[in-house]
Amino acid sequence: MAEAVTDPAELLRSLGLPVSLADTLAGKHFPLRVPRGFVRRMERENPRDPLLLQVLPRMWENRPAEGYRPDPVGDLASMVVPGVIHKYRGRVLLVTTGVCAIHCRYCFRRHFPYADANPRRGEWEAALEYIADDPTIEEVILSGGDPLLLADTRLAGLCSRLQRIPHLRRLRIHTRLPVVLPSRVDDALLGWVGKSRLQTVIVVHVNHPNELDGAVSGALADLADTGTILLNQSVLLHGINDDAATLAALSEALFAAGVMPYYLHLLDKVEGAAHFDVDEGRAISLLAELRERLPGYLVPRLVREREGTPAKTPVS
Repeated sequence: MAEAVTDPAELLRSLGLPVSLADTLAGKHFPLRVPRGFVRRMERENPRDPLLLQVLPRMWENRPAEGYRPDPVGDLASMVVPGVIHKYRGRVLLVTTGVCAIHCRYCFRRHFPYADANPRRGEWEAALEYIADDPTIEEVILSGGDPLLLADTRLAGLCSRLQRIPHLRRLRIHTRLPVVLPSRVDDALLGWVGKSRLQTVIVVHVNHPNELDGAVSGALADLADTGTILLNQSVLLHGINDDAATLAALSEALFAAGVMPYYLHLLDKVEGAAHFDVDEGRAISLLAELRERLPGYLVPRLVREREGTPAKTPVS
C-alpha cells in the first residue's frame, strides 16, 4: 500500500505514455491509487490497456450525465446504524473501512461518506447489537472500502464475535485485495479465514483476464485450501470487457484459479462513470454469446442493482 502509485503522470511515464492522457481535476476529486504489481500487468505503450482504463482519471468523469448520482444504489437510505446497510431480507452489509488498495474509476461508492458511516468508532457495538436483535439475518457481508485492509487481529476478532450470534449461518467477504495485492494473502490471514463455524464465502472482483497472473492464482489457491468458497463478480465496462471473447476468457481463467463466475453487473450509475456504461441490449447479446461459448456453470448471472428492490434484478 505504501508503494502504490498515486501520481497519474508517474503511472503514464512508467508505461511509456503521454501524461496528457490523465485528467488532473478528476484525480483531485477521486485520487489515483494503484499497486505497482497491478501496474506491471499493464501493457506498455497501450493507451487502451484494459487495466489502465480501470484506474486512470479521465476528462469524461467531469461531464454531468442524466441519471447518474453520487449514491446510485440507495446505500445511505438503507443504512440502519452507522456502517450497517440492510437492503435485503436475510443479510446485511457491514462497511468495515473506507480504504481500498486500488481506486476503480467506476466505483459505485466513490462518493460514499465513509467518515459518517464508520462502525469501528464504537468497536462494532451498535452493528453487532443490530444484527443480534434481528433473527431473520443469516448472513453478514464484510465490505468497504476493502475489509482485508484491516489488521488480521481486528478481522478475526470481529468474525469471532459474529459467529457467537446464533442465527448467523454465513460470512461473506467482498474484496479486491487477493487480485490487486496478492501478498495480502499471508499466513496471518490464512490462519483465521475458514476457521469459523460460519460458512465463509469470499467474493473477489476481476473484470479482465489480464488481472490474473501467477501470484494472484497462488493467493486464490491458498484461500481455497482453507475451505472457503470463492466467487467472482465483474462489472461490464465499455472498452474494457464488453466483448464475448474477453468475458469467456475471464470465466475460463477464473475457473482455472478455483473461482466460480458469479455476477456480471451492469454499471451502477454513479456520478463520474457514465463513459463506462454498456447498453442493456448489448449486454444481453453478450450473455447469449457466452452461453454459446461456455458450459452453463461458467456463465455469470447478468444483473442490475436498483434502489428499493428486494434483491439484485436479473437482466435477460
